[in-house]
Amino acid sequence: MKKIVTILGARPQFVKGAVLSRVIKNHNEITEVIVHTGQHYDANMSAVFFDEMQIPKPKYNLNINGLGHGAMTGQMMEKIEEVLLIEKPDAVVVYGDTNSTIAGALTAKKLHIKVVHIEAGLRSFNMQMPEEVNRIVTDRIADLLSCPTETAIQNLQKEGFDNLPIKIEQHGDIMKDAVEFYGKISQEKATVIQEQNLQESSFVLATIHRQENTDNKETLESIFKALDEIHTEKQVVLPLHPRTANKLKEFNIKTNITLIAPVGYFDMLELLKNCAMVITDSGGLQKEAFFNKKLCIIVREETEWIELVKHQFAEIVGTNAEKIITTFKQFLDEKKSFDVALYGNEVGEKIYTAIKTLIQA
Repeated sequence: MKKIVTILGARPQFVKGAVLSRVIKNHNEITEVIVHTGQHYDANMSAVFFDEMQIPKPKYNLNINGLGHGAMTGQMMEKIEEVLLIEKPDAVVVYGDTNSTIAGALTAKKLHIKVVHIEAGLRSFNMQMPEEVNRIVTDRIADLLSCPTETAIQNLQKEGFDNLPIKIEQHGDIMKDAVEFYGKISQEKATVIQEQNLQESSFVLATIHRQENTDNKETLESIFKALDEIHTEKQVVLPLHPRTANKLKEFNIKTNITLIAPVGYFDMLELLKNCAMVITDSGGLQKEAFFNKKLCIIVREETEWIELVKHQFAEIVGTNAEKIITTFKQFLDEKKSFDVALYGNEVGEKIYTAIKTLIQA
């Protein structure tokens, strides 16, 4: 039986990986070995997390976190190489744009093992983002690029990928499968709506965690000035990322919005289902807002998910307080139909078929 090793390092990657793992298990034609690099320590990722999410527990946990980019990536490569020499897989599967992604891809390629990059072709065109570097390099050395959108395909074509011996396919966004699957069971698993006494459409869901937003005092002040103003009109609920919490304290920034502890995936899905709209600097949450039929204000200067902006499901506002507030007021009055398939259907099955074809070639 053919074997793949899947490299995962953060909770969103595990959620996406769970979709493909279920497809692989259902077909029973490929063995999958899961490696958890430990890149993002997450208190919500206990043993209960894997059970409730119906995610296979990793065979290997490398427990590498809390380091700079170079040290983290280097240590991951060293440990992943040990795993790959033991497991001898036919392919290595990586997701997205984390240090775990680039470490897994580089290590596999140097061992002449085929690389599958899921969520390929995404570009922010901001080389100051470590994620941009990770995704560009991973795309270039992969053997199969699973692209979520036509825009991703076009990005690769513009970079000359048509001239390279790399298989490029548009499968759609695997997070759509995840939201559909877990959305059916999240209400019975989640507690945040009851605990916070939230009513449907009575609040705005916000998340702020990106380094370029948190590490500059003026930028963070501007964002929270907007959130505080919005809070006077509609409650703002923000699951507080540890980095953001530390910077609010360091910069002595006070806020009146509703700050809650970081939440698990089921709670986040319920917050998305019940909120009026989303304000975020997270890439993944932009799409999840769309999948849950919510408009999204993007607190960044760019987005990898440009389709959301083109179809007016989201707007890029940067960190200017007035622009955030103005867009919030515009979105409050908008009624938008979300009946457009921007990110495909049955994505996990399509990716599985492509991987199977690759490793049998």
